[in-house]
Amino acid sequence: MWMLAAEGLHAHGASRGRSPAVGQPEKGNVMTYRVIMVHLDIDDSSTHRMKIAWQLAEEFKAELIGFCACNTYRPAPVDGDGGFEAQFLVQQTDDINRHLNMIRNRFEEVTGNSERTSWIGLVGDPTGLLAKHACTADLIISGHLEEHFQSNNLRNVDTGSLIFAAGRPVLLLSNKMETLTADKILIGWKNTREGRRAVTDALPLLRKASDVLLVTVETDEWEEIREGVEEVSRYLVKHGVNLRSEVLSSTRNVGEALIETAHAMNADLVVAGGFGHSRLWELVFGGTTKSLIADDSVHRMLSN
Repeated sequence: MWMLAAEGLHAHGASRGRSPAVGQPEKGNVMTYRVIMVHLDIDDSSTHRMKIAWQLAEEFKAELIGFCACNTYRPAPVDGDGGFEAQFLVQQTDDINRHLNMIRNRFEEVTGNSERTSWIGLVGDPTGLLAKHACTADLIISGHLEEHFQSNNLRNVDTGSLIFAAGRPVLLLSNKMETLTADKILIGWKNTREGRRAVTDALPLLRKASDVLLVTVETDEWEEIREGVEEVSRYLVKHGVNLRSEVLSSTRNVGEALIETAHAMNADLVVAGGFGHSRLWELVFGGTTKSLIADDSVHRMLSN
């Protein structure tokens, strides 16, 4: 182990005044979150997710967009003129819109109908629509669904596909953590396009953390890896990040090691690149990214 120390459809409501937030950037600093989008599940109240998303929006004085979508499905064809299928589709659509309105009302309650909030509720493919609308935000917030909900892509977002398609960092909130303090952050570093995107996407949070640990894995190309660690460390220090670094043995499962290291330092956020080279995300992401997606013990920010 070696260490590198560093010095440190839409709705609007009424506005609410607040004193300047801790995360408010200094004048002239363009690296911040101006618009945050929180994805809400139609089969889950997601109130916990709403509260943390609103907390983060308040800290950065950002607009918060609530997003929820659900798709219809076609029943097996029956004899006749198609009237049954048409009626069934109408009933599904009405049911979806009713649930969307319920979630929207809850979202507006949590955010106090602030003028800095808006709402998108749609009938259609949840993953595809969320990725499409990701262009409106700097950061996408999503989370972990109970296991019995996870296989229905008509009603729920496929997290791996979203990370690959959104073109925005995706913050996966842990259901086991009540808040997001982001005071201690672990970076899972690999000098790739995805890794470089991850540290840049996380800069607004990294800059206000008191302890940031950059972790990389030792391989045969040690000199090249060390050079990359030193370069990204200099970059982060220049942006005001309080950074140190650590090297993990390559014999360990990287995803599990990152989570264990995050727990050891009492981090509440892990930042990493979502690595991939194929549109079939099951074949896209290595074991590290899959482990981070599946683990709900800590908040995770993944970029692709």
